[in-house]
Formats: sequence, C-alpha cells, structure tokens
Amino acid sequence: MQKWIAHPLELEDDTVKLVPLKREHRDGLLAAASDGSLWELWYTSVPSAETIDAYIATALEQQKKGEEYPFSVIDAQSGKIIGCTRFYGMQPQHKRLEIGYTWYAKSVQRTGVNTACKRLLLAYAFEQLNCIAVQIVTDWFNLRSRAAIARLGAKQDGVLRNHRINADGSYRDTVVFSITNSEWHGVKKNLDYKMLTYNCGL
Repeated sequence: MQKWIAHPLELEDDTVKLVPLKREHRDGLLAAASDGSLWELWYTSVPSAETIDAYIATALEQQKKGEEYPFSVIDAQSGKIIGCTRFYGMQPQHKRLEIGYTWYAKSVQRTGVNTACKRLLLAYAFEQLNCIAVQIVTDWFNLRSRAAIARLGAKQDGVLRNHRINADGSYRDTVVFSITNSEWHGVKKNLDYKMLTYNCGL
C-alpha cells in the first residue's frame, strides 16, 4: 500500500504532543491505562498488562504496511504518556481516513485533551493530506464517546447493525460519524473556541 504519511510524524500544541507509537512506550501506556482500569470497559479496546505487547506489535505492523499510523498521546506540560490514538482505514486513493483506537487516562478525560488531539489530527488530515472526509466510529453503548464525537462537530451518518462480533460473542452496533472537507472550516472554528474556553477556564 502507498505510504501516505511520511514517518516520523509528530503533532503538538500547548496541551498535547502526538508522537509515533514505539515499543519503548509500553510502560507509559500501561500506566495511563491503569488510571481508571480502562481495560474493564467492555465496549472499547484498551490494553492491559496481558495484551499490551500484542497491542503495540499489531499497531506497528499496520503502520509498516501503511494502513495505520498510531500515536502515543503525551501531556505537553508533564511529558507523561496519557493515552493513545491513530489514523487508520487510510485510503489515499479516495482521500479518506478514520480516526480511532482513542483512549485516555481517566484523570485527563473531560478536559481539553481530546479536543486538542482531534484538532491536531483533523487539521493534518484536511490541510496536509487533503482529505475529503474523515470518519470516526464508536460502539452504540459508548454513550460518552458518542457525545464527545458530536461535540467536535461531526455528523452522525448512521448505525451499522451487528457490525462486528465481540470477543465475548456479543454483537456490536457501530455508530458512524464523519466530517467532510467542506465542513472543516466551521468545525475548526468550533474546536478553537472550545480550546479557548478550556484554557481560560470558562
């Protein structure tokens, strides 16, 4: 597959720094996931001590193939790893990709971290890769994630019923959201305003 993103890619602002995922990030990622025991959330995929090595190995293999680009999320002030996110489902021929596999330590949830990360990722997708659409999906039962995606300015495209079979045999309904290139200007203004309110404590 065509390598759409030149490696290494780092994105940063005053809140977060997104750096390419490395095996050396193992302990930092595990510490972040332990902040809230995030692997216990059945409707999302967060690595535990038992799965972290396979999680990283799979992500790096997908990066090598040019199909995904995983990032570790670092707090810009403390330098600590606080989560993970990635570009995936990359289709350079169609100028589309998805943002997902996103999770953050519980202590930084409901702060400006997610908004800052999405602002950086979306800006790169639309302004550097010239994407015509960026997709974000989540589990039907992940109500917090659905609300967070909508707050970004993404529009819900629909629900894929029985989209996947979960590890426990249950079926996953996937809620699909997207942002198009024609919407990006307005979405960017919305994200910039949200970051201003976070930074000013409004």
